[in-house]
Amino acid sequence: MRLPTLHQTVRARLISSEHPELPIRPTLRYSAAEPFAVHIDFPAHVSADGQGVTWMFGRTLLEEGLEAPAGEGDVRIRPCGWARTVIEFHSPLGLAVIRFGTTTLRRFLLRSYDVVAPGTENLDPDLDQGLAALLDEV
Repeated sequence: MRLPTLHQTVRARLISSEHPELPIRPTLRYSAAEPFAVHIDFPAHVSADGQGVTWMFGRTLLEEGLEAPAGEGDVRIRPCGWARTVIEFHSPLGLAVIRFGTTTLRRFLLRSYDVVAPGTENLDPDLDQGLAALLDEV
């Protein structure tokens, strides 16, 4: 059985101190197979190795970051005025700052709720059993 997946290509801007803002078209992805995660696929022309890159972070982080600064790790999200949201991606290679339209991100988030409603996320049954077995031994 194939689980539903949501794909949404969006407009965004790569913000850099060295160059003018670069318009980009990343794809937001959400899958019932990974109900806690949001993926952002970036095109090859904006990645350091020319191969494209995918970042993954929690759906709740996106939800929180649309309202107030959120995140402490590799991905940080914050509102930028009333109409924009900035997502920062921190890696050993440096920092990428991407500005999105807040309405676009909010629409994607709401559509993800149609795939898996908040609070109903479940892990794969085999993974659940494995975690339960591990925790029983602790």
